[in-house]
Amino acid sequence: MPHALPGLDLLRAVAIVWVMLFHSWIVGGLGPDWSWLSRHGWMGVDLFFVLSGYLIGGQVLAVLQRGERLSLAGFYRRRAWRILPAYLATLLLYLSWPGWREAPGLEPAWKFLSFTVNLTIDYSVNQAFSHAWSLCVEEHFYALFPLIALGLWRWGSARSAWALGLGLLLGAMVLRAALFQHGTATDPDLTRNWFLEDLYYPSWCRLDGLLCGVALAAVQQCRPVWWQRARRWADLAALGGAAGLGVAFWVLQERVSLLGVSLGWPLLSVALAALVFAGAGRDSLIGRWCVPGAGALAAVSYSLYLVHKPAYHLVQWHWGTALQGRGLLAFSVYGAAALVAGAAMYALVERPALRWRDRPA
Repeated sequence: MPHALPGLDLLRAVAIVWVMLFHSWIVGGLGPDWSWLSRHGWMGVDLFFVLSGYLIGGQVLAVLQRGERLSLAGFYRRRAWRILPAYLATLLLYLSWPGWREAPGLEPAWKFLSFTVNLTIDYSVNQAFSHAWSLCVEEHFYALFPLIALGLWRWGSARSAWALGLGLLLGAMVLRAALFQHGTATDPDLTRNWFLEDLYYPSWCRLDGLLCGVALAAVQQCRPVWWQRARRWADLAALGGAAGLGVAFWVLQERVSLLGVSLGWPLLSVALAALVFAGAGRDSLIGRWCVPGAGALAAVSYSLYLVHKPAYHLVQWHWGTALQGRGLLAFSVYGAAALVAGAAMYALVERPALRWRDRPA
């Protein structure tokens, strides 16, 4: 897989800033003038999912395509060094320092350690570190995808692989629609936040972005001639992705809706996949456009994702009254605090762990 592609760094930077904009609601938001942007910031997680599907899918499929032995132990070891140190350090802060928590309630530690918090969370009571739900989805993907890919490579076919992917995508759409109709029929007032607990967080409902990313990786690794031909249209793909994103904005203007959860999410993932495709090479505008600061922001994006909500909370705790109603100025202060916290987590924990990951086994 190529490294240090400016387009992918830019998309990763956009994803984390978008998520930070969305989570600004915990400190009062940016005000009505910017709500059109911040309210869609949850889509940044879907962009992360597409990127993960593409990058991890490419790592696994490249080995198989070369006819080499896929070392599951090596794959899981590298993933563990990549994910666990910063995650566990953040979890330790949540467990040992109540003032760190952006909300009072916290699920038991075993749910975070087993990466099952997204399946069993009681969101009405335990909202602290709830953004770990997306890491749980990623971990489930890391655990299962290499096994599925290896099995299909040995005993399946390209047709069966695409059929499985399409079946999972359509199955998730049908499941979400059924869950949404059940939720609105039994609890229309959301007395229990079934939208988050039953639809938005569980891994089996969040396959769209990962599958779209894996599909990109499959074409690149297994049909390289197709990939190279398609690269001629990379800029057009970026325009199509941007247009698709605009349609997704319209479809998902009401986040909690049957149309949104059934058709909006896959539409969003396809649009984001078009942008990832455009960024996955240096032959497109966004692929060769080195935006100042994007690479650094992309590098710390994982640590920043982990700590930005408690960083917001700490700023609000100390200076919230002075910053209330300040819009962009307030977000600049909150964002700067989050960047400092993310950079510290990256420098002290994530980067040293990555060095250990890259040591010979």
